[in-house]
Amino acid sequence: MKKIFFCVLFLALISSSFAQTSDDAFKKPLKEVISQIENQYKVKIRYSEDLVKDRFVSYAGWRFRPDLEKTLSNVLSSQDITFTKEGEGKYKLDNFRYHLKTPAEGREQLEYLSTLYDDVPSWEKRKSELKSCMREALRLTVLPARPKSKPIITNKRTFEGYTVENVALEVLPGVYVCGSLYQPIKPKGKIPVILNPDGHFGNGRYRADAQYRCAMQAKMGAMAFSYDLFAWGESLLQFKPQDHRQALAQTIQFLNSERILDWMLSFKYADPKRVAISGGSGGGSQTMLVTALDDRITLSVPVVMLSSYHSGGCPCESGMGVHLCGGGTNNAEIAAMAAPRPQLAISDGKDWTQQVPKVEFPFVQKIYGFYGKSDLVENTHLPAEGHDYGVNKRYALYEFLGKHFKMNAKAVRDAAGKFDESKVTIEEFPAMYVFGEKGEKLPANAVKSFEELERIFEDSIK
Repeated sequence: MKKIFFCVLFLALISSSFAQTSDDAFKKPLKEVISQIENQYKVKIRYSEDLVKDRFVSYAGWRFRPDLEKTLSNVLSSQDITFTKEGEGKYKLDNFRYHLKTPAEGREQLEYLSTLYDDVPSWEKRKSELKSCMREALRLTVLPARPKSKPIITNKRTFEGYTVENVALEVLPGVYVCGSLYQPIKPKGKIPVILNPDGHFGNGRYRADAQYRCAMQAKMGAMAFSYDLFAWGESLLQFKPQDHRQALAQTIQFLNSERILDWMLSFKYADPKRVAISGGSGGGSQTMLVTALDDRITLSVPVVMLSSYHSGGCPCESGMGVHLCGGGTNNAEIAAMAAPRPQLAISDGKDWTQQVPKVEFPFVQKIYGFYGKSDLVENTHLPAEGHDYGVNKRYALYEFLGKHFKMNAKAVRDAAGKFDESKVTIEEFPAMYVFGEKGEKLPANAVKSFEELERIFEDSIK
């Protein structure tokens, strides 16, 4: 069969490519090469015209192999294009995704990383190197000076067992992060501090599941802060949506978390021994990174983002190259940097966290084992669920917080002992705006472009 294949292939190449020689590197238009692959292997390949426009493949015919997918790899890798099988004889092409490996490659990387350390001293050495490199990658080896302005706090509302206030903090001169501060009506003694960074879900921090989560934390006795991604929510008053996909967004989001934590720990009743962070999706990426780099975090709950092969589909999660540190790392190793602090990894069966129970979690648990603290890291896996911060994921969070922070879980349980979110008030978006429905209260010094932000950031780190 192989002889017949190569004879057919040779004749096809002769008939269609006789004009190409080594003098022009056997160059052919990519679209023509794709058409040849479709005809040769009897498949259909789907792609956008913009993806192949004005692209050429050198030594095109020489890249063909008897195996279809090897041929696709040989041709497309030269163009930074990937392919996905959509069904029998059907493929789709897309731009190369730098943040994404295959599940098998993720497992292989974890196997390699496991050879680098086998006890606390060797792991601590690796962790120290990673932390130093990651801060350097973020360009935050030393944090910029904090603006002296006071937080802008508006529109306090009181609900059953908790209050909500709208807050804006100036993280750099003229650059604000906005969020919602949830607190118990009458804080008793020192209370936990919980950061809730937003993820790439629709409606940002205004959505119902974010309100449920933070209100329940407050009803349990904590102060909880839910805050926008960069160039999302009220940050869009200062920046364009496309600015969210600038690499510097990752640095600004990390800086947002640091400024918020500074502020929350300044409250006289904030308990520095009980400081948590939890977010889903892009917020999960922030959760792992902030925990890895800030020892003030004493408990973390990353949701639907612990993966050895997916580093985050947005530059705001991986644009500054933190995953290149230490010769290459991934979210599983970054999550392990939380050890031996309590950590709950929440995963599901319908995204890139589907293999967590068998691959990533055992790796993280092994690191905790170096400290004799394997019991402090847990995995709640929901095989029938997808990529969200849904009710079952929230229930797992409440249980974990109550267990490790000794919070009042009884305050949010019904008569049958089940968590009850029904007494949380879900507000309309405008109630949560700091700067008004049309941004009319935005401070006069607010920057209005990404270019201005870049200049301010550069000046701040000199």
